[in-house]
Amino acid sequence: MGRLRTNPEAVNLIKLSSYCLVEPSNKYFNNKNPLYIEIGMGKGLFIINNAIKNPNINYIGIEKYPTVILKAIKKIENYETKFHNLKIICDDANNLKNWFQNNSVDKIFLNFSDPWPKKRHESKRLTSVGFMDIYKQILKPKQLIEFKTDNEGLYQYTIDQWTHSKEFNIEAYTNNLYSDSIFLKDNIPTEYENKFVKQGIKIKKIIVSLNK
Repeated sequence: MGRLRTNPEAVNLIKLSSYCLVEPSNKYFNNKNPLYIEIGMGKGLFIINNAIKNPNINYIGIEKYPTVILKAIKKIENYETKFHNLKIICDDANNLKNWFQNNSVDKIFLNFSDPWPKKRHESKRLTSVGFMDIYKQILKPKQLIEFKTDNEGLYQYTIDQWTHSKEFNIEAYTNNLYSDSIFLKDNIPTEYENKFVKQGIKIKKIIVSLNK
């Protein structure tokens, strides 16, 4: 996948879509269904297919790049049926607490996050202590975070973070998702995942629960 050229009009164009949330609210959907969020949703393949497969679950994708969100919105709008269980937020993950109340989210997906391999960038990793402090506030008690990556360094870092965490318990993990029939059974891939699998790169996955 090549680098996506920035569209200077994307910021304004995404706001015209009914799928894009423009301000925080205590009610994003007209129902009481569970709420799942994907942080770093990219072009949306994963969250769109989840929304199709699970119409009784609400999904919100978070992505900080407007040009990428515009691609996702165009993909969503290509479907003849309107999605009533899917919304998108254009914002940085550091601002999640502005969008979600305490104990309001039923599941968090972290798919192929930037590994930020240099030590000085550790705080930018979406499984660093600072982000885990955010997750434990917005996530409902005993609920799950599902993490996938192709990056061995980020995988080992995340295993270590959650092994030593007092707030999260590791429920399951694998360093080769596509050789594990139990993990693979309900797996929905992302765009990057499909690319990496074709290249023979092993996909790693970790599932943790909030211990409170």
